[in-house]
Amino acid sequence: MSTRVLYLLGCAAPPVRYIDRPVRAAQAEGWEVCLGLTPTAAEWLEERLPELEELTGHPVRHRQRRLGTRSPWPPATVSVIAPATLNTVNTVALGLTPTWLSGHAVEAVGMRWPLVVLPCVNSAYGTHPQFARSVETLRGAGVRVLLGAPDGFVPHPPGRGDAEGYPWHLVSDALREVRPTR
Repeated sequence: MSTRVLYLLGCAAPPVRYIDRPVRAAQAEGWEVCLGLTPTAAEWLEERLPELEELTGHPVRHRQRRLGTRSPWPPATVSVIAPATLNTVNTVALGLTPTWLSGHAVEAVGMRWPLVVLPCVNSAYGTHPQFARSVETLRGAGVRVLLGAPDGFVPHPPGRGDAEGYPWHLVSDALREVRPTR
C-alpha cells in the first residue's frame, strides 16, 4: 500500500498555534504529515519547532532549500493551507512566490496537484474585492477552497476570532475525499 502524504501548510493567523491538532488527526487517519509554515508563522512557533518536527518525523519547512539540495520530504498526495491568511490566498491566486509555502502552492495549482485552502480571515478582509476574486480564481483552477457556510470557514468580525475554535475538522473531512493525482 502506498503512503498518503499530507503537506500541511500554516500561515501566520492565530489558529496556527494549534497546528498540532490537525497533524495528530491526520496521523490518526493514516497520513504521513509534513509541516510547512510561512516565515512569520515559523517565528511565532519558533520554540515549538523541535516538538513539531518530532511529531511529524520531518523538518518543519519555512524557507527555500539551498540551491542544489533535494527536498527532505516525500512527494505530497495533497497539500492543505490552513490557516490561510488573506495575504497567502491572494498571493497564490496571483501566482506570486515570495515564500516557500506560496511557491509550493502556486506549483500545485499549475501542476493540478490536489490543494485545499481553509481560510482564516476576519469579515473586513473577507469582503475585500480582491479576496473574492482570489477565491474565484483558485476555485476555477480546481483548488478546493473551504469558505462559507455550511462546509467552510465563516469570517468573523475584526477582533472577535476564536483561534481555539478554528474548524480544523474541515481539514480531516477534506482529506477523506482526496483522490491522488500522482
